[in-house]
Amino acid sequence: MSQYYKPNRNPGWNYGGPNWKLSRSKISLFLDCPRCFYIDNKLGVARPPGFPFNLNSAVDHLLKKEFDVHRDGGTAHPLMEAYGIKAIPFKHKDIDIWRENFKGVQHLHSKTNFLISGAVDDIWINDKEELHIVDYKATSKDTEVNLDADWQDGYRRQIDIYQWLLRQKGFKVSNTGYFVYANGLRDKKAFDGKLEFNVKIIPYEGNDDWVEKTLDKIKECLDDSRIPACTKTCDYCNYVTALGDVLRENVKASIDVKKTLAEAKPKKTRKTKVEEIDAQTLPFL
Repeated sequence: MSQYYKPNRNPGWNYGGPNWKLSRSKISLFLDCPRCFYIDNKLGVARPPGFPFNLNSAVDHLLKKEFDVHRDGGTAHPLMEAYGIKAIPFKHKDIDIWRENFKGVQHLHSKTNFLISGAVDDIWINDKEELHIVDYKATSKDTEVNLDADWQDGYRRQIDIYQWLLRQKGFKVSNTGYFVYANGLRDKKAFDGKLEFNVKIIPYEGNDDWVEKTLDKIKECLDDSRIPACTKTCDYCNYVTALGDVLRENVKASIDVKKTLAEAKPKKTRKTKVEEIDAQTLPFL
């Protein structure tokens, strides 16, 4: 995994450096764990990344190609028609930039001076000239896909942040966003070299009211010289805390053993001249 993880980041990419940006994923990291966020963005040591899910990336790529056909033609995708969504894929000169990782939709927030960015999967436009933010997701499960799990809060926040970003750029954005969710089927008789999906559109009513308040808290956090406390629900914090406790106990035990051995070892005494001569001559007698 070393090719994916560089623990010591160039300071120019840390907060205060010329290359630092506040991405959508970093905002989510702050909400999950301010301590990990601070260590990442202020001190330059990020969490180890997860292994890249190439299958999910392939689904994203193919969905974009599929919707781009209708974007170029100004037509609705059959899925949109099936779900009664009166919209078509949004055609804009910057759509490819907005969908590109490390670029995305960008906005310079005047209050905090943060350059905030987020890469969208897709944008649709309805008959009222409102934009709908769309996010592609892929999974494989026997049950129906939904957005009911607590761990999917991050998914919902994605839509909220993208809606906020496009509103900052002057676009009219609907509160309704959509998840295009592809679920890999596992009930087929055989693999036969192909994986089939059921694709479902899940509507989501976004709310970006929390974004501005969160940006204020992030600014306060980054400008503080103190590292935030450990977050009890953060697995990374819990691991580092447990590891630190074990290492300290191990070092303490090692020191105690060395101290005990040193105290038990007989102290050297100065030999008399006679003893030194006897020690030198005895082997030869």
